[in-house]
Amino acid sequence: MRLNLPHVHSGKVRDIYEIDSQNLLMVTSDRLSAFDVVLNEPIPEKGRVLTAMTRYWLEKLNNLVPNHLISVDPTYLSDEISLENREFLLGRTMICRRAEMLPVECIVRGFITGSAWKEYKENGTVHGEKVVSGLKESEQFQQPLFTPSTKATSGHDENISFSESIEILGSDLAEKVKDTSLKCYKLAADLAMERGIIIADTKFEFGLIDGELVLADEVLTPDSSRFWPEEQWSIGSSPPSFDKQPVRDFLDGIEWDKKPPPPTLPSEVISATSSRYIEAYEKISGKSFEDWPGGRS
Repeated sequence: MRLNLPHVHSGKVRDIYEIDSQNLLMVTSDRLSAFDVVLNEPIPEKGRVLTAMTRYWLEKLNNLVPNHLISVDPTYLSDEISLENREFLLGRTMICRRAEMLPVECIVRGFITGSAWKEYKENGTVHGEKVVSGLKESEQFQQPLFTPSTKATSGHDENISFSESIEILGSDLAEKVKDTSLKCYKLAADLAMERGIIIADTKFEFGLIDGELVLADEVLTPDSSRFWPEEQWSIGSSPPSFDKQPVRDFLDGIEWDKKPPPPTLPSEVISATSSRYIEAYEKISGKSFEDWPGGRS
């Protein structure tokens, strides 16, 4: 796909183009990464699901914090997008205001799992800070934790303490992103729980536009969050996630050193993963994916 716009950046999933000095076009692909390796096979509809979910949550959180989104309609840029590209772009584009992105990722954990559980078992800490003793895997914290990390240009992000985030952002801004992250998580977690979904943890990214804090990039998607079906959650075990779990299960079951080149994914794994992404959107939003531009179940 070629656009008549300057290319700014391509990440593992998103491609970013410059519209002008103040606005960007974000295109969410169907690419999937696992163990920090981008796999060869795309996951059908993944990019549209991530865009649909981000749009849904930005609307829900708008009263708590402004965001960078202008439109999800690629025809907004009819002069820059050729007819042959519009079918691909429909439902997977975000036209956004350009923001000065903060160099800290804002992770909120409502339940102890993943890397936090591993650290807790070893040291009794989460991101280097002591938490209550006696927790079991997947147990809910008494209050959600704000556990930031630094952004890595390659490989894994590095977990940091809140005091370290203050050193990076300054006290006032660090306190503001912490407070905003926790408020956004609590609102989203309550809404998702009404639909039988637990948001175990999630990652927010913030930026500044004209000095104002805004929520940016993807928001509360299966790629940035851990969604659990409530009926399958139990303390002491790790529930299945509404994300790339079928891919992780497949890769864990074969001999692969978790380095490029990646193995070939079977068609049934690709299909199962696509279905889980779509199911996550439909369960959380209460909407049919078929109604999203370009969406098809």
